[in-house]
Amino acid sequence: MSRVYNFSAGPSMLPEQVLKTAAAEMLEYGTSGQSVMEMSHRSKEYQSIIDAAERDLRDVMNIPDNYAVLFLQGGASTQFAMVPFNLMNKNKKADYIITGQWAKKAYKEAARYGAARAIASSEDKTFSYIPKITPDMIDPDADYVHICMNNTIYGTKWHELPECGNVPLVADISSCILSEPIDVTKFGVLYAGAQKNVAPAGLTIVIIRRDLIGNAMDITPTMLNYATHSENGSMFNTPPCYTIYIAGLVFKWIKELGGLEKMKEINENKAKILYDFLDSSKLFRGTVVAEDRSLMNVPFVTGDEELDAKFVKAAKEAGFVNIKGHRSVGGMRASIYNAMPTEGVVKLVEFMKKFEEENK
Repeated sequence: MSRVYNFSAGPSMLPEQVLKTAAAEMLEYGTSGQSVMEMSHRSKEYQSIIDAAERDLRDVMNIPDNYAVLFLQGGASTQFAMVPFNLMNKNKKADYIITGQWAKKAYKEAARYGAARAIASSEDKTFSYIPKITPDMIDPDADYVHICMNNTIYGTKWHELPECGNVPLVADISSCILSEPIDVTKFGVLYAGAQKNVAPAGLTIVIIRRDLIGNAMDITPTMLNYATHSENGSMFNTPPCYTIYIAGLVFKWIKELGGLEKMKEINENKAKILYDFLDSSKLFRGTVVAEDRSLMNVPFVTGDEELDAKFVKAAKEAGFVNIKGHRSVGGMRASIYNAMPTEGVVKLVEFMKKFEEENK
């Protein structure tokens, strides 16, 4: 068997240790006589799995007791509606900062249910930077402020959060969750699709301050009401059972590794290897301003579309797959999530150096 280095933006690589554990437990979990895939979500065996997953996530992210952890479905895209349904309930207003395609979609969805306002955008330069936000830009009467913490397509990240005063900050952290420590108390809501850094597709994690639950709009569908899920321990309906199980294994893997401080150290080292090469290369260049670069998603180009295509083809043949940039921006993108080993980035850079030498 030969495993490739998968630089996909999602679904993405999973830690090999996690895959091996899942493989060993595929036919029988513990002494249950059944696979997790076959378990009733109402069984004691499965309850222990989801309880452990929540416990370990709380431990890894240092989530306070006044925050609920919800294991939901529908992807981060469903949160684009769920957030305004549940939070845009006092003044019917919300401020959005547009730093990429997903932030833009979240803003457009919220505008269907109240007075959503785009207070800043980096679209003028193809989302290659994070706008500077000052406190006076934020409406003190807004029900919340929304950001996308890490922009998967464009490779930018918020390194300093906007100062929102008493207005709750909501963040889509789909492509940076568990990549480094995060102060949960600075947010009203954090949400993430799991398929980039946590588990296979199908699970959405929501971390929400409990005082923000229970005031949903009257029109809110039952399944889009945070109270529905918090009051039922994420078991109102059948949850994505197997994906939660895999997520639990990933949480344990991070704990054994040394937690999020160690994860950050590893991720910063991987990113530095790739960015240092891009900054010195005469063929390749990064597309993001240095101060706003993501640790997780690194877009780059040669400046020649034909040469970009040649590189993507050659990279795939060499075992570096899913390195083509998003269809909306072209070029290349290396997504170097937690499960990508440092060795994979080192070998990619070696390949890029060789390609550059051959294509002077």
